[in-house]
Amino acid sequence: MPQLPNAVLWSIPAFVLLTVIEVVSFRIHPDDDQVGYTGKDTTTSIGMGLGSLVFDALWKIPIAAIYLGVYELTPLRIPLHWWTVVAMLLAQDFFYYWSHREHHVIRLLWACHVVHHSSQNFNLSTALRQPWTTWTVWPFYLPMIACGVSPAAVAFCSSVNLVYQFWVHTERVGRLWRPLEFVLNTPSHHRVHHASQGGYLDRNFGGILIVWDRMFGSFVPETDRPVYGLTTNIGTFNPLRVATHEYAALGRDIAAADRWRDRAGYVLRGPGWQPEHRRTADAAPPAPAGARPAATTPAGGTAVAEAPAGAEAV
Repeated sequence: MPQLPNAVLWSIPAFVLLTVIEVVSFRIHPDDDQVGYTGKDTTTSIGMGLGSLVFDALWKIPIAAIYLGVYELTPLRIPLHWWTVVAMLLAQDFFYYWSHREHHVIRLLWACHVVHHSSQNFNLSTALRQPWTTWTVWPFYLPMIACGVSPAAVAFCSSVNLVYQFWVHTERVGRLWRPLEFVLNTPSHHRVHHASQGGYLDRNFGGILIVWDRMFGSFVPETDRPVYGLTTNIGTFNPLRVATHEYAALGRDIAAADRWRDRAGYVLRGPGWQPEHRRTADAAPPAPAGARPAATTPAGGTAVAEAPAGAEAV
């Protein structure tokens, strides 16, 4: 098994340096149209990043065992040369696109990924706001393992992808040269991805390349100024709540459902999904004066549905 570096760990000094430079740039040249940094938000993002290093180390144990098992079963082997590494990076970025996209449209996966979108600021520290439950990501890279890419090479490519994405979390960089904007994920494209308004929702999923979004119809250029965060913001800086709030909301919805079909819908459909009977109840006109109060659900709440915290954000 080849020994390849973890690009994330090697890049931590650069992360710190670039973040300090960005903070200083806001002090020297403030911009009323840019959110910049706030103490509690930045502290939470850094705390989430440090926590993710610990939890990722734990998740890697069973994931590595699965990857190694699949790697041993496949007769294929892809050697490490400069050109095969380039091909591996391209393949990993392709599967990252689909992993990222599915983490926006399947609520169980969104419960993991919502952490990264929970900040209403957009700066380099936001890139550090990583989830603690990344056990939902590994299945998307099994095709690479089955094709003979070693687990170590997949891990290396994933770390390179993550390092690249650090710099796109900034408002201090405008649009780049048009050919670069056409091919690469840039700060302009990623600002759209983190926005919470209308036409920007669930767009621009690319990691290193934006061409996947252009190919598969999920690309939107930056036009209006983005509003960052979730469609329903969580209003907390507690790292434990940031890490788990959508799992808790999902659990409440599952407990309140009275049909297995609805429970499966809450888990496997989009973050804002509601059963038909709840959507119908929400759309019903208000009862006339003197009407009986609304019926209650099995959980004791009113039958009026509310979108879960953090639903439908990008």
